[in-house]
Amino acid sequence: MSKLRRNHGKGGKPRSKRVFAQETGKVQMTRDGFVFVIVEGQDDDIFVPASKTRHALDGDTVRVAVTREHISAARDSAGQKTVSRRREGEIIEVLHRSGRQFVGVFHSVGAQAWVLMQSRNMPYDIRVDAEQAAAMGAKRGMKVSAVVDRWDRGDTYPSGHLADVLGMPGDNETEMHAILAEFDLPYRFPSEVENAADGISDKISPEEIKGRRDFRDVLTFTIDPADAKDFDDALSFKKLGNGNFEVGVHIADVSHYVVPGSPVDKEARERGTSVYLVDRTVPMLPEKLCNKLCSLRPHEDKLTFSVVCEIDPKGNIKSRWIGRTIINSDYRFDYAQAQDIIESAGGSPFGSSSSGLTPPPLRGGPPASVPRVARPSGGAPADSIILPEDIVTAILTLNGLAGIFKRKRFEAGAVNFERPEMKVDIDEKGRPTGVHQVFSKEANWLIEEFMLLANRTVAEFVATAGQMNGVTAKNAKTFVYRIHGEPNGEKLAGLRDFAKNFGYQMGEELQGAAAARNINALMQQAQGKPELMAFEDIALRCMAKACYSTDNIGHYGLAFKFYTHFTSPIRRYPDLMVHRLLAIYLHGGKSQDGPYYEGECQHASDRELVAADAERTSVKYKLVEFMQDKVGLEFDGHVSGITEWGMYVEIEPTKIEGMVSLREIRSDFFEFDEDHYRLVGKRTRKVIRLGDAVRIRVKDANLEQRLLDYELVENLR
Repeated sequence: MSKLRRNHGKGGKPRSKRVFAQETGKVQMTRDGFVFVIVEGQDDDIFVPASKTRHALDGDTVRVAVTREHISAARDSAGQKTVSRRREGEIIEVLHRSGRQFVGVFHSVGAQAWVLMQSRNMPYDIRVDAEQAAAMGAKRGMKVSAVVDRWDRGDTYPSGHLADVLGMPGDNETEMHAILAEFDLPYRFPSEVENAADGISDKISPEEIKGRRDFRDVLTFTIDPADAKDFDDALSFKKLGNGNFEVGVHIADVSHYVVPGSPVDKEARERGTSVYLVDRTVPMLPEKLCNKLCSLRPHEDKLTFSVVCEIDPKGNIKSRWIGRTIINSDYRFDYAQAQDIIESAGGSPFGSSSSGLTPPPLRGGPPASVPRVARPSGGAPADSIILPEDIVTAILTLNGLAGIFKRKRFEAGAVNFERPEMKVDIDEKGRPTGVHQVFSKEANWLIEEFMLLANRTVAEFVATAGQMNGVTAKNAKTFVYRIHGEPNGEKLAGLRDFAKNFGYQMGEELQGAAAARNINALMQQAQGKPELMAFEDIALRCMAKACYSTDNIGHYGLAFKFYTHFTSPIRRYPDLMVHRLLAIYLHGGKSQDGPYYEGECQHASDRELVAADAERTSVKYKLVEFMQDKVGLEFDGHVSGITEWGMYVEIEPTKIEGMVSLREIRSDFFEFDEDHYRLVGKRTRKVIRLGDAVRIRVKDANLEQRLLDYELVENLR
């Protein structure tokens, strides 16, 4: 047995420390100083106490020795054996410093200067060079970001340098830049990248047009959020003589403008994705590309990469074509305007019939005035505008087809999670003024279903070598897939057991499409009930995370055997990679380097997670800011999470979540019953479960830590 080190027990007798294994992983640090080492490909992380971190910091790559391993076995309520593993260790070497920025408050005394940490994953203040800080304009009390350069053995503090001076705490610009710095996300483009983007020509040559399929005379339109500036997808519609429909999904051809290895490409690859904070978008591409050259603005010739399908009235795909195109969009709608068209014309012509789509004439003949819809010029909406019948017919027909596609997906085993999104309203200075729910409607589903159609069509084309027969080719070429594995069966069994506590019977099958149908059936039974949110939360925790990979295992959540991301190259780098690979393969090119693209998939997946964390953090900050003047007020809510130290409560109507500490519930001492996922009062035996209605008082709104503390007023159950 190998030995990490020797120490001495009583009487000076040497005692060896057992080492189970050595692993290489990435550090995830807590504010209390202890860390978890995440090892790629392993479900269980390694706990390292603060005294044994060897000066490793959050994000560092380290070698860790596992010194304690506890494996326990048990049986669940169904009699199935379950095994859990807990590992503890100590870091023996820091292999690579992350170079990430840590955000804190600048402080100086004489010739000495520090950054006093405010980060949840950095418990140590950083000593910095006072002269360098002064040269950057740092003043005491300002928020700054710093990078650790070294932490020598014997030093009390790590040493580093200022990366940026962010501004005074509480200022909106300061706080949003602090969030971006915390997640190592840029908030400006280097001048080299901006200059390179500015130098890209906006001219479309006749030779370029000749090499593309021309859709400029086909009815085409975009539907996007009202505040969108980058329109990277458009739909075209034409009714064919045989009664079928030709539908084109046209995507901005970013690959025409962004050359591999160019400054713009390198920056886009590093960013990986656009980032959407509460009050701003941090784009993947410079403005000239994302808002101008590549944005499918109305009445402008635009280069696109397209999937064109012939679809019959029953939603069957009769033929497909993929290639480069040129379009000229006729209309620009936002989702509300498109929804108005659907609702004003009496809704979808598809309805609930399974026999297929009966296209307009519309009810009552020619279209009447439709409120709030865009002018053909794409200008400002008016109170009532008459739209030509062809565009109304197109939207209603596509809406009907989308309904068929959606129904077929769920019949095939797609998982149905359609939770409303909470959006923070802000004023011109970035201050939160309210919170409201955003619900998806038919117009959103219309666009979603046709984007899904394009994505899976492209993936199937490559995976089946163009045969479109649903069978993976023996020598399928390297490609970037969007994959999603099956959920954890043991965790789903836990959901089934939890649902029993509320009187629900969930189906026994916990694998494949049958599991998805059982999940959907449970959610349908719980519609309108307080426990629905709890069921959804647990079900989501059972699910694997979707990611990018060259190894196609399908997409479980969507019930697709083949799936990729093709439809958003303005804001997602994997889509740009897909466009480039597709262009190579459409021209008969050989399969590309698999290991290289697998590495790029991993990088893109990592950047996606970082962006999502930053977006959630910005929302959390604004929610805490919104609640600051509500300290002391009472709200009704429901229990949204339970842990051994507290319960989380979402208040109505804003769904803002805060924590009630169990130590501060005075009426009883509540214990966490992990097996039944509930709290039980030791004296009263009172039970609190997920979904229970409660009343809380806002105790504290800590902006620095972005934390909301509630206290329980009464249990209304």
